[in-house]
Amino acid sequence: MNSSPFSSSPSCPKMINPMMFFLVLLILCCLSTASGDVNAKFIPKRLVLPITKHPSNQLHTTIIHQRTPLIPVKLFVHLGGPYPWVHCDNYVSSSYKPVPCGSPTCEASWSGACTTECYSPPSPGCHNNSCSNFADDPVTISATMGEMAEDAVALLSTNGRNPGRVVSFPSLAFTCGGPSLQDGAVGSAGFGRSNVSIPVQLASAFRFPAKFAICLSSSTASSGVVFFGKGPYVLLPNVDVSKSLIHTPLVLNPVSTASAYFGEPPSTDYFINVTSIEINGKAVKINARLLNIVGGYGGTKISTARPYTVLETSIFKAVVGAFIKEANLTRVSSVSPFGACFSTRNVPSTRVGPAVPVIDLVLHEKSTYWRIFGANSMVQVKKGVMCLGFVNGGSEPRTSIVIGGHQLEDNLLQFDLVKFRLGFSSSLLFKQTTCGNFNFTSTA
Repeated sequence: MNSSPFSSSPSCPKMINPMMFFLVLLILCCLSTASGDVNAKFIPKRLVLPITKHPSNQLHTTIIHQRTPLIPVKLFVHLGGPYPWVHCDNYVSSSYKPVPCGSPTCEASWSGACTTECYSPPSPGCHNNSCSNFADDPVTISATMGEMAEDAVALLSTNGRNPGRVVSFPSLAFTCGGPSLQDGAVGSAGFGRSNVSIPVQLASAFRFPAKFAICLSSSTASSGVVFFGKGPYVLLPNVDVSKSLIHTPLVLNPVSTASAYFGEPPSTDYFINVTSIEINGKAVKINARLLNIVGGYGGTKISTARPYTVLETSIFKAVVGAFIKEANLTRVSSVSPFGACFSTRNVPSTRVGPAVPVIDLVLHEKSTYWRIFGANSMVQVKKGVMCLGFVNGGSEPRTSIVIGGHQLEDNLLQFDLVKFRLGFSSSLLFKQTTCGNFNFTSTA
C-alpha cells in the first residue's frame, strides 16, 4: 500500500495537464522520506504551490491536494476570490464536513443563506442546516450557489529556496459547488482580501504572518510559484526577490466587485492607488476622476481573471495614442483584442523585452511607480507582429483599470494582509531571473 500523504486514485492523473505532471511526481518523491504524521512537531514558516500558465487562454492554474484520501485538484488562480470553491460532482472524501449555519466560518464568508432542508441523502453539497454561499467564476462573470464545507488539504512547506516537508491542514473551508470551468480546472483558489481566503486560512492554521507572494511565469513550459508566509523568496540563480520590493498601500473598495454576493460586503479584490500614467516619462492626459473609487466604481485592481490589462475606453484611447506617438514603430493592421499593433522588424531586443517606450503606473506618490517594460507591455501575436497588450474595457466598466496577467508575469507581488500593502518587484528580467525559476526540483 502507498503510504504517501499525496496518494491518489488511478483516475486522478486525468486532472493534471502535462505541464504539471513532473511537479506531481516530484511531490510524490519528496514524500518518500516523510514520516507518517506529516505535521509531527513541525510548524512551517511558509508554504509553496506551483502555478502553471495555460497556452490557450493565457490564464493560470494551480494544484492542491485535497480530501481523504488525498487527490490532486486543479484550480484556477483567482487572486481576488474570497475563498476557494470546488465543483462537487463525484466528490468523495471521508473527511468532508459541512459548515453549520451561523458558525464563525459561515459568518466570516459573508453567507446570507442556509440550507434548512436537503431533499437528497446527505452527501457533499447537500446537508441540512448547512451554510450556503456563491461560487464565483470571474472569467465568465457568473456564479452558482453551493454548500460551505471543510476538508483536508496537504501542501509543501519551503525554506524559500526549495520545497520541503509536506504539512496537512484538516479543515480548509471552501464552497462545494460551482460552474464548470475550462482546461480541466474543477474550481477556484481564492486568494482575496477575505477572512476565509486561502492565505488567511493557512496563516491562521500555521501561525505565520498573513502575507503571500505570487509570481506568474510568462512561459507555458515552466511553472510560476506562490509563497504563503514571509520571505525569503529565492529564485535561481540564488536571487532573493523579497529584498528589493517597492511598497504601496492596498486600497479598500467598500463595495463588492464579485458577480454575486450577499448583503453589503466590501470587495475582496486587491486595489491600488494609481494616480496617473506616464509613457517615456510624459504624463498621459486622462480623466483623473476615473482613478478614484466612488460608490464601488472606478479605481485600479489587480486581477488574474483577465489575461491582459483592461482600460476604460477614454483611458485606453489616451494610452494607445500616447504610446503610438512615443514609439516611432511601423504600424500594421490591428489583431483582436488589441488596438495597436506593430512590425517587429528592426525593433531591438533588450533584457526586458522589445525596445519600446516604458509605461509607468504612478502610485500613491510620484516617486513610487510600477514600470512596465516591453516584455510586459507587448504581445507577440504572430511572426513579425507585436501588439500593445492593453484591451478596451468599454465606456462604463465597473473598474477603470484592471491590471491583467500579462502585465503581472515575471513580476513578484507580495500582498501583506497585516499592513495592507502591496510589495512589487517590477520586472525580474532586470535581475536575470524569472518567475519560472523557483527550484522545484530539489528538497530543502
